[in-house]
Amino acid sequence: MRVLLTGAHGFIGSFVAAALRDAGHDVVACVRSPRRDGEIACDMARDTVAAVWLPRLAGIDVVVNCAGILREVGAQTFSAIHVDAPIALFTACAQARVRKVVQISALGEDEDGEFIASKHRADAALAQLDVDWTVLRPGLVYSASGSYGGTSLLRALAGLPGVFFLPQRGEQAMRPVAAEDLGLAVVAALVTAAASREVIEFVGPQTLRFVDYLRAWRAWFGLPAAFELHTPLAFVDTTVAAGEWLTRGPICRVIWNLLRRGRIGAADANERIAALLGVTPRSLDTALRERSCREEDRRAAKLYTLLPALRAAFALLWIASGIVGLTVPATQIAATVPAWSPSLATALAQCTGVADIVLGGLLLIGVQTRLVERLMLAMLLAYTFGIGVFAPQHWLDPFGGLLKNIVLIVALVLLLALEPRAAERRR
Repeated sequence: MRVLLTGAHGFIGSFVAAALRDAGHDVVACVRSPRRDGEIACDMARDTVAAVWLPRLAGIDVVVNCAGILREVGAQTFSAIHVDAPIALFTACAQARVRKVVQISALGEDEDGEFIASKHRADAALAQLDVDWTVLRPGLVYSASGSYGGTSLLRALAGLPGVFFLPQRGEQAMRPVAAEDLGLAVVAALVTAAASREVIEFVGPQTLRFVDYLRAWRAWFGLPAAFELHTPLAFVDTTVAAGEWLTRGPICRVIWNLLRRGRIGAADANERIAALLGVTPRSLDTALRERSCREEDRRAAKLYTLLPALRAAFALLWIASGIVGLTVPATQIAATVPAWSPSLATALAQCTGVADIVLGGLLLIGVQTRLVERLMLAMLLAYTFGIGVFAPQHWLDPFGGLLKNIVLIVALVLLLALEPRAAERRR
């Protein structure tokens, strides 16, 4: 079958795409930023009328909707991406006589927050249309083969050096399910008559505590047991508020809300999955045993927390450097580069001071991150070259002020290499 798949570049979507292709289906990825031939450009934030979707459904047998967001930014709202655009797509499917629609929703209750409630509004609208459908509501989805966003955050927490941070003693309940098994469920939903017009809670067979989940991943990483630090809720709420303010990254109110509300589904969820789909989700232990941890897995978990720390360090260094540049006496600035006129040295110090503060502030709040880091690197190279040539005595400063720039240059290049591109952040 020819399958139109929205959200194909996302964490869940990528596993669904792989499962569909493995089953012999022709996948047409419908994504915001096409990367290869055959992918279709769409914008779930704006494609909210059926007429926009109808041309994309030409020759399509089945539609699978995996599009979703964890936080609202600008036009990317829960209402648009979880409700308006999917309903427009589903309506177009009914008009185009598409054979089947599979909607990847979310496990939970409407009172769990707008993330869940918006998904469920689209589910309800799909159920009213004259089209065959299946809704899958997964809980916490993971994979030993990769991670993104919230799943990367949880793996990083499991890999922290020597410590677990456990809000509410890590007692939150969950039934994690492998992304690969969710992909198999989507494939089964396309051909299994029993799954027609059914809402299926898709969860793993184990009910785990959050602390057990972290321990399992830490053991998989091959790391020794960690000290378990019971984190006050006030600290967690402050961290979540900071994540919301930064408008980027997986630390957000949705993730925390989903974690603490303990979404585990019905007691007979696995029996229904087997009866309706013929799929048996694996336990976390089984899934982790089936794939050994590699060095790059451990490295990725460690870098996940080190990357924002390195970014914040550069932001604060630039802001502090800018403040110093604006407050140092003109005589001291002139003495730094005696080959220049005092007025030129002072003017340059003031201009670069302002630029340092602006760039540091932009990096701290996450605006045009890669561009800001390139500008920082350019400024650092220019400063090192200018001072190194016109005042070479500073290479021999007792505290190595100029020599330390070599380390900063390499660290900035490393930060740029690790920084995800804009298209990757939008997944």
